[in-house]
This record gives sequence, C-alpha cells and structure tokens, in this order.
Amino acid sequence: MKIAKASLVTPGENLVYGVFALMVSYFVFAYSGRFGQVSILLYYAVWLPLVLIDYRRVLGNYGKYIWIFAFTVFACLSVFWSASPGTTTRAGLQYLSHVICALIAMRVLDIKTLTLGSVAGAGLVLLYSLLFGVYHFDPLDGTVSFVGAFASKNQLGFYASLAVVFSFAAVVMLGQRGLWLAVCGVVGVIAAYCLHASQSATSVLTTVAVLGITIGMRMFSLLPPKSRKLLFIAAAVFGVITVISAVYGGAIDSVLGVFGKDSTLTGRTYLWQQGIEAAMASPVIGVGYQAYWVQGFSEPERLWEEFFIGSRSGFHFHNTFIEAMVETGGIGLFLLTGLLLACLFGHLKRVLSESESSEPLVLFRYFRLAVRSRLCRNRRDISLSDRLVSALRRRR
Repeated sequence: MKIAKASLVTPGENLVYGVFALMVSYFVFAYSGRFGQVSILLYYAVWLPLVLIDYRRVLGNYGKYIWIFAFTVFACLSVFWSASPGTTTRAGLQYLSHVICALIAMRVLDIKTLTLGSVAGAGLVLLYSLLFGVYHFDPLDGTVSFVGAFASKNQLGFYASLAVVFSFAAVVMLGQRGLWLAVCGVVGVIAAYCLHASQSATSVLTTVAVLGITIGMRMFSLLPPKSRKLLFIAAAVFGVITVISAVYGGAIDSVLGVFGKDSTLTGRTYLWQQGIEAAMASPVIGVGYQAYWVQGFSEPERLWEEFFIGSRSGFHFHNTFIEAMVETGGIGLFLLTGLLLACLFGHLKRVLSESESSEPLVLFRYFRLAVRSRLCRNRRDISLSDRLVSALRRRR
C-alpha cells in the first residue's frame, strides 16, 4: 500500500499522523525516565524520517532560525570548559536533537493539528499517571499529594495545565465539535482532577492566569487593530500597578495561604539564593550545560541532602534564568532571554495587529505556558517546554 506524502508532511492534511506523533512525543517527554532509551528512539522515529519523505518541505531554510539555535549551540560549545564534559556532551546533543525535531514539527503541523495532538498527548500522560500513579509525602511542607507517575507534583500539575488550556482552545477558539468535543471534555475533567489532587499551587494559579489572559486577549481581537493597541497599553499599565500593589499589600501571601503555602515557596527562595551564589563563581560562561547537578560534586550533594532528594537526580534551582546563569553564564542567559522575548513580542504583535484570527491568540497562550515551565522548570519538563517555545514561531 502506498501512502501519500501529503498525509505525512503537508500541514492541514496530516491530522491523523500529526496527532499520533504528538501523542508519542508527549508520552516520551513525560516518562522517558521510566522507559529509557527505547522511548527516546521512538520519539526520534516519528519526526526525523519525515526528512527522507520531502526534505525541502520538512527542513526548509534553517538560516532564518539562527536565533533559535543560538542558545543550543552555545550549550553544546560549553563542553570545552564544562566541569563535567561527559554530562554536557550528552545533554547538549539531546537538546540539539530536540530543537531539530521541533523545527520539523513546526513546518509540518498546522494550529489545529498542534492543538488536538496536544489534547490527546496530555490526556494520555494524565491517564497513565492515574492508572499507575502514587502519593508522595513532602517533608518540607508536611503535605501528602498525588504525583502520578512522576517524581514531583509540579510535573503532574504542568501536564494537567497543558490539558486544560489545549482543551479550552480546541473547543472555544477552534470550534471543535463531535468526537473531539467529547475527547476535550473527558481530558478536561481528568486534568481538573489531577490539578486538584496534585495540590500544585503553581499549576493552578498559572492555569487560571493563562485562561484569564486568553479571555481578555480574545476581547481585544474583536476590536480594530488601532483600538486594540491602545487598550492593551492601558491594560498593561494598570496590570503592572496592580501587581506591584498586590506584592506590597500582602496579597501574594494571602493567595498562597489558600494552598497552604507561604512566600518562601517551600524553600525555593533559599534555593534561588544558592543558585545566584553558584552563578557568581563563573558569571560569564558558567560551569557547563547541565554540569552543576552532577553526583559527587560537593554543592549539589549538599542541596540534595537539605531538600531530602534521596535519588540525587532530577533536581534544579526551580528558575530557568538562575539555572541558565549557573550553567551557561551571562552569555547563555542573554541568548535564552532573547529567544523568549522574540517569541513573546512576535506573537503579541500578531495578536494586536492582525485581523481576527485564532492562530496568533492560541500560540500566544501556548507561549505563556512554556514560559511558566521555564520559570519553574523540571529536568523532565524541559523537553516539552523547549519544543513548544520553538514551535511557537511557526512559519506562516
């Protein structure tokens, strides 16, 4: 049987394959630590062979994506001064391969396929966690929460947030009905339960904030572009003033108190302080990509012990900018921040300038979630985050 190229590599005509590929990708991103190298090879197998089918369409001109590759290339080059060259080499090549796969996906998926595939993928991840998940006791805040098949409730909460946002986008913004309406409804219910069971304040607050911003931006999109921009400027100024007032008025402590947290974020502020001190040891080029959290090094061993991390792995500073500064120094931080800002302002410009369209608004939402995973990232979350950040600049 001969399969048409369009059913695999043409945006809008490859819905079935695109949804399948995204389901595989989400599952591997979430559970590659459980299933090992076989799962990672399966992820590569759904994207890289597309190059052999139609390399012109799938690859395109990578010269225009130098700004996406900049941080990745620098991370790979950090092997030359890395405190753990072997770790940096492996992590750098994995990171580079993820970006390549993301750019392939960017060229072969349209917004509908990306959204529905993400609903199915995030739903599969949550379903597996419900079937094989466990509860963990957190010695820092004394709570017991459902972590699913992950090592952290924040990881489960992140995928639940993705499921809620993608389901909302599919039904409300893309107008999906019939079978997909039912699928989005089931996935949304599962995601809401996982958010509740995980007790992840970060995930709940981020989900509410993203949905709120989306509704507001949706209202903007109904206005003429000129009025849209003026209203956005006014809303941005008011928002900044409100946030500053909330910070100094103690509103943050009140909100966190609802979730049984306090302003120290159960040790994160202390962890950030330790990260800043570590970054000052090599402020320009860092210690090497992923070369800080290495078993046998004195500082990470101390932090693992203080935070009761018996596995001595999968830990981080819970802040991408601090993590980037420690691993790749000021240069890496500049390149990474430039990537995030380019995505932010690129999509914001489309939302404020283009005629009514769901695509820029949906992509802007996805970027907000990607930034959330960046700000409080987990090693196993980073693959999905990087993939989304890269895919946000989809070629029109």
